[in-house]
Amino acid sequence: MKDLSNQNVIHINKNGVQYLQFKKLLQYSNIITHAYSLGVDVNFRTAKANKQKLAQEELKKAINNYKNLGSCIGVELRNMAKPNQDHTDNIKIISKKILENEPDFNLEEYSKTDGLITNKPNIALGTTNADCILILLFDPVKKVISNVHSGWKGTFQKISQKAVKKMIEEYNCNPKDIIACMCPSIRKCHFEVRENVANECKKIFSYTGRINDIMEKKNDEKWNIDTILINKILLKEEGLLDENIVDSGICSVCNSDLIHSYRVEKEGYGLEAAIISLL
Repeated sequence: MKDLSNQNVIHINKNGVQYLQFKKLLQYSNIITHAYSLGVDVNFRTAKANKQKLAQEELKKAINNYKNLGSCIGVELRNMAKPNQDHTDNIKIISKKILENEPDFNLEEYSKTDGLITNKPNIALGTTNADCILILLFDPVKKVISNVHSGWKGTFQKISQKAVKKMIEEYNCNPKDIIACMCPSIRKCHFEVRENVANECKKIFSYTGRINDIMEKKNDEKWNIDTILINKILLKEEGLLDENIVDSGICSVCNSDLIHSYRVEKEGYGLEAAIISLL
């Protein structure tokens, strides 16, 4: 079996359920639990665009996938909450779950939301991806967690930075205490964009002085962009320490046999999930 373990993550296969865990977060296993799902036989989609309902069998399978992943890390399905991601920079604070005995999936309260934050135990924050970056944030001192979906649009809107700002403003977190873990996503090697996106990237991030590291011209029509590097820069700007910014280092396209990738699968793409919960 292919093993994606490296210096920052461990690839686990538990009762047939595959997932990654960050070694840095496992140091706090008495406070939090977390996982990033693996496998293209699973799909964590609970609704189509605009919250269109899935066929009952498809939804049932997705719910079962959440249940199985949660059971591996000690998270009950009914304690999960997931935003209706829409490539925004909107981040919602959760002080309590909306549904008592069911997961908070496909709810109006989470519309057009791409990040969640809580300091409450037993609320498992979930996000999904198929090339976009999912970022798990954790302050072990103030015991605050966040789960952020940052595709290129969210990255250009600096959603990871805004999540950290919100943790500081709402919970008085010290950015030097915050750990940021970047799940598998499309990497610079495969993230090709056309001139309009390249120009937007240059306009937004030239101020960093690292645009030549962020962008690389592939040919007359296409550029490669490093959205992981952009997020690292943004997080450091907010005061996170180098050693607390942890990258899985795994490309979803290079590993599309184990990780869902929109670029590879096209319209029939599936979704992976990242979950983090305070205990």
